[in-house]
Amino acid sequence: MDQRGEQRARLWLRGERAMGLTGVPKSRRRQAVAQLSADTQVKPVPVVAAARPVVKQAISKVNEPQLVLPVIDKPFDTEVLSTEEKRRRLKEMDEQEVRICQRCRLHHGRTQTVFGEGDVDARIFFIGEGPGETEDLTGRPFVGRAGQKLDGMIQGMGLQREQVFIANIVKCRPPGNRAPAPDETAVCTPFLIRQLEIVRPQVIVTLGLPATQFMLASKKSIGSMRGQWYMWRGIKLMPTYHPSYLLRNYTQETRAAVWSDLQQVMKELGLPMPVRKKEK
Repeated sequence: MDQRGEQRARLWLRGERAMGLTGVPKSRRRQAVAQLSADTQVKPVPVVAAARPVVKQAISKVNEPQLVLPVIDKPFDTEVLSTEEKRRRLKEMDEQEVRICQRCRLHHGRTQTVFGEGDVDARIFFIGEGPGETEDLTGRPFVGRAGQKLDGMIQGMGLQREQVFIANIVKCRPPGNRAPAPDETAVCTPFLIRQLEIVRPQVIVTLGLPATQFMLASKKSIGSMRGQWYMWRGIKLMPTYHPSYLLRNYTQETRAAVWSDLQQVMKELGLPMPVRKKEK
């Protein structure tokens, strides 16, 4: 027994004597001392009660969507579909899955989903990061200022918008036009992968950092990746700057970089090289 317990035992014995007792039996004394000693011991916190918050926290982490990086080295092994079957499957995915999707927080603030659009037999598939305000209102990809710049890039290649396919890695507008969060990308990109599998383009052009990093499962900067060919599931992929970045940094250097990237795509597809007028 510790010192504090002994002091309490002595006080109790003194109280007994004050009540007229001249002695206390040894057996009763030992019993009283043992009880006082037990009362003074610090009882440990129950293990179960302390562990509950930890278990709850662990469960919540397990339930959080995890970013699943795409398989980039295994070509699609499904059959190439007919034009009509491509249209049917894309329409079915849009109407029965994407428009009613509530898998992540982005659905709370959307006006409507932005599935993507273009030629189902397109040879070029452009991928951006997410819809902006104008896209959210219209339900169409790349129709704002960045979309007008993308249209100019496509026309510079000697093509029309209707001849390519355009989509994003997420189908709902992120608040404030921010980049999509990892969990948002994780639950939405399976739609994009299926779109690519259905359209089966010859070349993919990723526009900007989020789309490029996801498709190539890389953390490198867009500056270090753009202008180089990569393979994604048997399809050639060319990263380049996002049209909005081009608008913010409208310099001769950035314009030349994007045009060089697009020229490589044209060469790969055997498209005629248009004569570009020198800008004043």
